[in-house]
Amino acid sequence: MTQKELLYVKTIADEKSISQASKILFIAQPSLSQALQRIEETLGTPLFSRTSTGLTLTFAGERYYEMAVQVLRMYQDFEIEISDINNLKTGRIHLGTTNHLGTLVLPQILPRFYEICPYIELYITEDNSQTLDKKLLTRKLDFTIMHALKENLSPQIDYELLAKDPFIIALAPGHPMLARAIKKPGYVYPVLDLKLLKNQPLIMLPKEQRIRQVCDAVLAKAGIRQPNIRLTLKNYNTAQQLAAQGVGITIVPQQYAGIVSSDCQAAFCSIDTAYGAAWDMCIATLKNSFLSKADLLFMRITRELYLSQ
Repeated sequence: MTQKELLYVKTIADEKSISQASKILFIAQPSLSQALQRIEETLGTPLFSRTSTGLTLTFAGERYYEMAVQVLRMYQDFEIEISDINNLKTGRIHLGTTNHLGTLVLPQILPRFYEICPYIELYITEDNSQTLDKKLLTRKLDFTIMHALKENLSPQIDYELLAKDPFIIALAPGHPMLARAIKKPGYVYPVLDLKLLKNQPLIMLPKEQRIRQVCDAVLAKAGIRQPNIRLTLKNYNTAQQLAAQGVGITIVPQQYAGIVSSDCQAAFCSIDTAYGAAWDMCIATLKNSFLSKADLLFMRITRELYLSQ
């Protein structure tokens, strides 16, 4: 039964006349009669009794009519809901981001987003990049805002690169290594050659975290394939604070260094760009996946915010 067939039967029942129903439906009377005949033949029972006062519903017709009213109302409600979704009056976004990146980007994006569409519901998953990739591939997320490494890109995911974030070295103020750092134009901090970290105690994150993957890659480029790792922990914030206390040296994203507690007075050194110590902030979407208007709006605000910087 199609929506059109349900509407035909309901209108005939309401008007008690095929000729009158045909005028309301803007369909020729013979065509409507044939359509009703096909419906009754398919069901194997008549829906109307022909009387001198017009068409009246049979028992089967009454049941059909009740069902038609309910289903047509559902169609109407659904069409209204789709219209609201398309006009950003309602909807839902399943967004993924990493814990620390979310701290930086969401306070900048969400106020502007909710000014435009205050009734969109957001579900935000915060996890590491590897897990976010998996959830995106299984369609548990609409899109993610995360960091990408060219060496770890999934062929099933589109990565729209927004901003490059260099990594820097964090160490204790007064650390002897600071004297060996050189000021160079174009760098925020004095540049310290990574090769000098060969025998230094390092504080690192677990291998499954993307920060660690960047660190391993750049240390390998510096010829340090077996670094002296004193401590491994999950939180870069803690790693940076421990580095500030002289427990060891750590390598962190420059963007993240600014959100560590003000009590952390670490000193920083830049890394020469020749080592490629950086990652790219990106919007990641599953190739050929459907994105709602709300998704696209959120992504556009993110894009405008970071491409303008």
